[in-house]
Amino acid sequence: MSGHKGFLDHYHELIGTWTRKLRSRQQAEDLTHDAFVRVLENPREQVEQPRAYLHQTARNIAVDGYRREDRRQALEQETLIEGFASGDDPEAYMHALELADSVERALAELPVNCRRVFVWQKLEGLTQAEIAERMGLTRNMVEKYMIRTLRHLREHLDVSAR
Repeated sequence: MSGHKGFLDHYHELIGTWTRKLRSRQQAEDLTHDAFVRVLENPREQVEQPRAYLHQTARNIAVDGYRREDRRQALEQETLIEGFASGDDPEAYMHALELADSVERALAELPVNCRRVFVWQKLEGLTQAEIAERMGLTRNMVEKYMIRTLRHLREHLDVSAR
């Protein structure tokens, strides 16, 4: 365990950083736990910068989580659309219209750049690199806009569902 002391020194810092980024202490603690498990399960000969390595590991886990969530949402959307195509369930159709209306209202609450990134990526299928080039931003900034937008939609739609 002594080889991992350099990592353990950054435990509280990692929680603080990710609490600010995710705006959730519970999610930050979960992410920090997952990052430490990954680091401890994969012994390295020598990591030159344990702090940077740990932060990058946490970032990778967070990005993977957002990608999984995006895929899950896309599958749900596809299933929903297929259900409407059959036209068998008018109640489901009305629910979809209400959901689309809620998404539109939630998007309207966001800054223009967040909306553009969302529309270009989700509806037009552009990559984050293409969007970054189109907007004159870094890919990292495009990713931040998308994360902010998805978080806002999730919060708004969770409230609407209650």
